[in-house]
Amino acid sequence: MVSQIDCPTILGVRDQARVVNELLRQRFETVLPAVMRETGFDMWVIICNEDNHDPVFTTIIPWECWAPILQMVVFFDRGAEQGVERINISLTDMQGLMQDVWNLESPHDQWEMLRQIIAERRPKRIGINTSDVIWAADGLTAALRDRLVDTLGGDLASRLTSAEALAIRWLEHKTPAELQIYHHACAIGHAIIRYCFSRDVITPGITPIDDMRWHYWQAVHDLGLTVSFPPFFVMRRAQAAVEYWGKDDRIIRPGDMLHCDVGVKYLRMITDHQELAYVLRPGETDAPAGLRAGMAQTNRLQDVFTASWAEGLSGNEILNNALQTARAQGIDRPRIYSHSLSFFLHEPGPLMGLPWEQVNCAGRGDVRMSCDTTYTCRSGGIRTCASVWNRTPLSCAPASNTSMVARLRSICSSHHRRGAPVCAPLAGNTGVGTLSPYDGAPHVLGHCWRRRYNWATG
Repeated sequence: MVSQIDCPTILGVRDQARVVNELLRQRFETVLPAVMRETGFDMWVIICNEDNHDPVFTTIIPWECWAPILQMVVFFDRGAEQGVERINISLTDMQGLMQDVWNLESPHDQWEMLRQIIAERRPKRIGINTSDVIWAADGLTAALRDRLVDTLGGDLASRLTSAEALAIRWLEHKTPAELQIYHHACAIGHAIIRYCFSRDVITPGITPIDDMRWHYWQAVHDLGLTVSFPPFFVMRRAQAAVEYWGKDDRIIRPGDMLHCDVGVKYLRMITDHQELAYVLRPGETDAPAGLRAGMAQTNRLQDVFTASWAEGLSGNEILNNALQTARAQGIDRPRIYSHSLSFFLHEPGPLMGLPWEQVNCAGRGDVRMSCDTTYTCRSGGIRTCASVWNRTPLSCAPASNTSMVARLRSICSSHHRRGAPVCAPLAGNTGVGTLSPYDGAPHVLGHCWRRRYNWATG
């Protein structure tokens, strides 16, 4: 199966480890000091147990890492000249990325060593991972927090404060090297979808829609990757076709439209794609005009949405600005759903709308947008109809985006395949962007792809 997928290069495990560890080293040397100073923390303490790792902890350890029993990491900012100390108080081999200060021969246990390290450095503000808004910033368990407070005592314990803002910035910020790799990860994701929406997988009149998720899952597995989340494939068809074939029919047939919601993990990057595929009827060479018109409207909304991004605005502010502009431009019933993508699927940056909430997403919607962060860009609600579907209304909302990066604007790009074409493309969007930190003008990098959606032939 792998040989059938026209896929960008996927590194072997050893090379993946090398790349991940080098990226982590770069992040420690550049991102960590910057975000600690930006958020006002001179110390960050991360504590967790084996088999129950803090989400942040999973992003600060090397690839080939076994983390047994109790884990303690301390980051202490000594200032611009000396930089941030990275201290490991556990048996975990951090591959030279941190200073190891404790082992089984040490005169003190881990908790006493932790107290001593903190007391000697006399930090003003100690960040701990507790949050009632950002899940990935809430990795310190209640039991470990109680033990930490008891260990430090009154004065030092009084300096403990939620590191939510720090965790957000550490998790969401992407370095230039990471952003480049994100493009590659998303290209892999698109290649797998392209394979699944092809005649290599789909035989109209024979292939059930329920098989599609397993084809995708198997393809990801065969490439040596893992899925970001369980893949979803659904089938939509005109009411006349439903009446003809029966409401329980699950076979993919000409005239159907397929929708996928899928993603892969590569080099610790999470992708999140949604794409559409129309199964061509005999004699058709393209999707119906009504569907293409609806997708074009969806692309307009996505351009309006990404043009509303600005550093310092909250997710709710961006959402409402975009919807107001879309309505003013005559876009019919616009809806937006966009979430952060990073090391985790829906976290930790600003949430911009939900399918069921288009005004105010309390908590996560109040998080503010920063530069060099990545998002999905799902927009829709626009409705169209195609005569070939007996004027059955269709929402083009599935135009969600990948975990990709761009600068404020998107540009068109189309698929190309080896050999005879097996799909008729429809313009859609599966890209996402970062905010440019340089000036107020849009920076077109060609990475917030308004891709052409796959249309499997009949």
